[in-house]
This record gives sequence, C-alpha cells and structure tokens, in this order.
Amino acid sequence: MTEIVPDAGFGKNRKLKSALLQHRPLSRQGFSERLFGLLFSGLVYPQIWEDPAVDMEAMQLQPGHRIVTIGSGGCNMLAYLSRKPERIDVVDLNPHHIALNRMKLAAFRHLPDHASIARFMAEEQQSENIRLFDSHIAPNLDEATRRYWNARNLTGRRRIAVFARNFYRTGLLGRFIAVSHMLARLHGVKLNGLIEARTLDEQRQFFDAHIAPLFDKPAIRWLTNRKSSLFGLGIPPQQYDELASVSQTGTIAPVLRERLEKLACHFPMQENYFAWQAFARRYPRADEGALPDYLKADYYETIRDHAACVQVHHESFTVLLSGKQAGSVDRFVLLDAQDWMTDRQLNALWTEISRTAAPGARVIFRTAAEKSVIEGRLQPAIAGQWTYLAEPSAALHLKDRSAIYGGFHIYEKRA
Repeated sequence: MTEIVPDAGFGKNRKLKSALLQHRPLSRQGFSERLFGLLFSGLVYPQIWEDPAVDMEAMQLQPGHRIVTIGSGGCNMLAYLSRKPERIDVVDLNPHHIALNRMKLAAFRHLPDHASIARFMAEEQQSENIRLFDSHIAPNLDEATRRYWNARNLTGRRRIAVFARNFYRTGLLGRFIAVSHMLARLHGVKLNGLIEARTLDEQRQFFDAHIAPLFDKPAIRWLTNRKSSLFGLGIPPQQYDELASVSQTGTIAPVLRERLEKLACHFPMQENYFAWQAFARRYPRADEGALPDYLKADYYETIRDHAACVQVHHESFTVLLSGKQAGSVDRFVLLDAQDWMTDRQLNALWTEISRTAAPGARVIFRTAAEKSVIEGRLQPAIAGQWTYLAEPSAALHLKDRSAIYGGFHIYEKRA
C-alpha cells in the first residue's frame, strides 16, 4: 500500500507538480500555476462535484465491471459500489484525498450500521463521530492514514475533529464557499435563503431577485476576472482559460452566472444535495431533502459488502494503467483532469486507456467548456479506436445536478 505523506506541500509532491506545471517559474503563467499548486496541495474536495447518478447512467454500470476512477472526495467510488463492480481502482495525486478515500471505505466496512454511517458523513455537530472513529475506524486503517487523521493542527485539534462539526465546510472548496457567502452578505444577500424555496418557481424567483444581480457588482466582476479568484473551486489556470473562451465577453462572470443558475433553478432543492452544499453549506436533514444515494439505507449493505474490492493509489491515471494487463478495464472515469493536460500528456493517457480497455469499454469525463477536450488532439491511431456518443453525452450533461461543467462526454471502444 502506498505510503501517504500527510503534510507534503506542493514543492514536495513531484507527481502533482508534473501534472500542473507547464510554464517557466518566472513567467506570468508559471507563477499562476505554482500558486494554484500550493493551494491544491491541501485537502480540496470534501465532497466530489460530479454527479455519480449521471456517471453510472453514462457508464451503463453493471455487476462485474472493472473501473478506474480519479478519487477526489470519494463520493463517486462509493456510489459505484452500489452496482456491485468486480474491482475499482481509485487514483489521486493529492495525498489528502487518498487519506479521505481510505477513511471513507473503512467507515463503510467497520461502522456498526447505516445510522452511524449517515451520522458520520452527513450530519453536523455530532461529537459522537470522534468516538466512532476511535473505536471502529482507526483500528482498521493503515498506519499512514491513521496518522493523517490523528495529526493535530495549530490549535491542537486532531484532523478527525472536523467530522464532529461539519466536514463539508473544510478543504479549499469549503473555504471558497464560505468566502462566497461572506461576499454575498456584504452585498445584502443571504444565499441560504434559497433553501426556503419549495418549488422551482420559487427557486427561480430567489435567483433572479437576489443572486443574479450580484454578478453586476463591480467588486465581484473585478474578482472573477482574476484567475486566482477561482482557485478555491479547484479550477487551475488552464481551466480558467477554457471557461473564459466560452463567454462572448472573454470574462468569466457570465459563465459563472449561467452555471449557478442551473444549480439554483433547474432541479428541485429537495432532490439536489449539490445545491444544499453550495447554498446551505450542509446536507439536508431527513425532512428537508434527499442525501446522496451512497448515504441512503437502500444501498448501505451492498456498498459495505463490496468496499473490499476498492484499491486506492497515490498515483497518476496513466502510470496506474501502465501496470495493468491489456483489456482489463471496463470503465474509466477521468472527472475533469484532461482540462489540465498538454497534448503529450493526453496522448500518453489515451495510449494506456486504449491498451487496457476491454471490448465495449467506456470512458467518461467532464470539461469546463462545452466541447470535448480531446477532439483534434489525439493521434489518429488512438482516436480511431473510439466512438464519441454525442447524443447521450448532451442529454446526460443536462441531468448533471452539480451544474458547474460546460460539457459531459462519453466515449466507447470500437469493436
């Protein structure tokens, strides 16, 4: 099992550096990449921001499938377990995400029941979660992961203590959402007012009256015109440029407004836990709305019983695949990682994907802009092995409740 370096900063994480850095250190682009890398080297995503329900429909996920996925916050691989796959390999370059994925798996395998899982992962202000960790989870973790969660911060609290408060307010994304709420309040808007809406019409009214006008405020327009302002969303400089290219004005504010509108207005609040995280900074309670599927009682036993089929690797997607046999993977989940990649990195990745793909294998990913990022960039010999499923890609993009991406894409291996 790969050793975790709990506090490895960007300067020490060679794998993350090689994925991010494309320009000279003293160039404007190089400075921006290194600033993002410093921020991205800590915990970024307490919750994944890709809709697993859309993923599983796109993959046509079936029992016995073998999956390789990027880990991020770990919600996706737990959801996939509900379909009884044969194996899931989780990869991530961020050691904090590695520790989070391994801890979530141990929680499902060793907490006593579904109620304790829901309390541990979904409810806030639960001091009992620390006892659950110490008695049920910690003894079943590898030494590096256990050391990570027991490590103390500058105030003397253990890392695991965040699960006694509200874990989803932590990490780079959690802090970004907190700052967004603060900026809205400075302009007289309480974003959590959206959770009071009971219909899509009421959600639309709240957005139009309170949220949309924020994007015309000079301070917010100034902030959103700077790449570093969106690092808190986990958006690197390369992805910012993709987002800006979507807008007719060449600025990011109209794009953010459009995607926040989808998050706020296109799905009932009672069915969209992503909107709860953005606007309430927590999950809904039982009488308020639905939790992610992987936290529902209906799937608990299946996920618990299949959690042992997951292996978590502190490694890049390409390197992990290079060690696999030809034709040994059925489904590949790339999240939005390709938005960061050079042509050389893309071709190296898809060379390994093509080699390891089983007949009928599918690859899914998301992009900041609408267009698939690999079109016209892969070598013909590689691209010719894959068919782009344009219609289901477009249809499923509309169903993605996280709402923050410009495109969702499905590729299928040709016979």
